[in-house]
Amino acid sequence: MSFTDVYTEFIFVEDAPREADVIFVPGSGEGALAVRAAELWREGYAPFVLPSGKYGKLAGRFEGEDGSSTEWEYLSRILLREGVPAEAILREDQATYTYENAMFSRRVTDRMGLSVRTALLCCQAYHARRALLYYQVCFPEAAILVCPTVTKGVSRDSWYRDEQSIRLVLGEMERCGSQFGGIFMEQLKKEECYR
Repeated sequence: MSFTDVYTEFIFVEDAPREADVIFVPGSGEGALAVRAAELWREGYAPFVLPSGKYGKLAGRFEGEDGSSTEWEYLSRILLREGVPAEAILREDQATYTYENAMFSRRVTDRMGLSVRTALLCCQAYHARRALLYYQVCFPEAAILVCPTVTKGVSRDSWYRDEQSIRLVLGEMERCGSQFGGIFMEQLKKEECYR
């Protein structure tokens, strides 16, 4: 196995969809994620879709091409256009980064009393591993199945062929290490409290 294969297998997670309790869509300006979530909803995989997001923390605002002021609004409009009824679209419009997408989505499902045993995660293909890890942290009792969408032309088959794609994928590798270090330390402190 080449070093490229190792990176590819780690970053580009993909599962076959199966019946689930909810479809998660982490915040993004990539409308293709909502299109994929709507497709899965129409195929009957889950009764609810939960798009999440206010805006990216670094940008500090969201300006959707359709005039939307939050990622949630943008993704929800696409879901509606793609045939998902409003009552099937759950709302989380405060998250500003991926970990918050997962944490705040957990608050939504807990508030409504939705027991999540299986969930589908519609994320960008090159963001799949990090998104999966965050949702696994926040939904440890659930099977999270990744149903990714290729965006920005960054796919498992070609990411190593152009400079921009390489930067995006290796940036994800770096964030998986740096961001999860803090989560591991939080978990360790919690365990020490119970000893």
